[in-house]
Amino acid sequence: MDVFQALFLGLLQGLTEFLPISSSAHLILTPAFFGWSDQGVGFDLSVHLGTLLAVVLYFRREVFGIARDGLVSVARRRIVGQGALAGYLVIGTIPAGLAGLALLDLIDSVLRSPSVIFATTLLFGLLLGIADWLPKRTRTLDTLSWKDALLVGIAQAMALVPGTSRSGVTITAGLFLGMTRETASRFSFLLSIPIIVLAGSVKLLEAATSDVAVDWSGFLIGGVTSFVMAITAIHFFLKWLDKVGMWPYVIYRIALAAVIYAVLM
Repeated sequence: MDVFQALFLGLLQGLTEFLPISSSAHLILTPAFFGWSDQGVGFDLSVHLGTLLAVVLYFRREVFGIARDGLVSVARRRIVGQGALAGYLVIGTIPAGLAGLALLDLIDSVLRSPSVIFATTLLFGLLLGIADWLPKRTRTLDTLSWKDALLVGIAQAMALVPGTSRSGVTITAGLFLGMTRETASRFSFLLSIPIIVLAGSVKLLEAATSDVAVDWSGFLIGGVTSFVMAITAIHFFLKWLDKVGMWPYVIYRIALAAVIYAVLM
């Protein structure tokens, strides 16, 4: 992997991980468009670490408070502060964790095809647009229940299929459940932390058991650029959320689906 490829893919991963446009689709499609070889498990691990650091750092006060209150709630056997939200994040992570264990081989082989990515990019993009049109979205994080967390978690599990978009489908589920755009987005971003940890752990295990040497220069470039771009994307996504809504991303997904159909199918 040369420097340009590592830089480009790192920026792309950081930009698309938290925007509702599917990072997995972009990382699969980009090498196909440019004829690049697979970036390797070491690079995948580096960009996962970069995006994880970005979301934890950006929401550091909330993450610390949720983790603290969650541990205190377990120790005291009653809900303390944001202990309920900590529990909801655990509940929301379980479906994707189980689905990943059960379907990983299928996802890595059959479901990475351009036809699948075309269908998921278009379908879940349109669902995001419909959800964003719904009226009376007033629910905040304080109103969530374990059922809401489970439903959003089931939606997150669907994002294991490339092209679906983890942030896109979880925000869509939140909007359908009556959450405000900010609430749905914040819950989606917080929910990304445990699932990125799990995905990163899988990549770490793969890297540790692989005979292929890690490209450390690509690792460093990918990690740093994904971190910088991810924290920038989160900031401006939340800043512009109420002004632009979700439809710019819906339109982008429709256009991307058209390009996939025209070029790769």
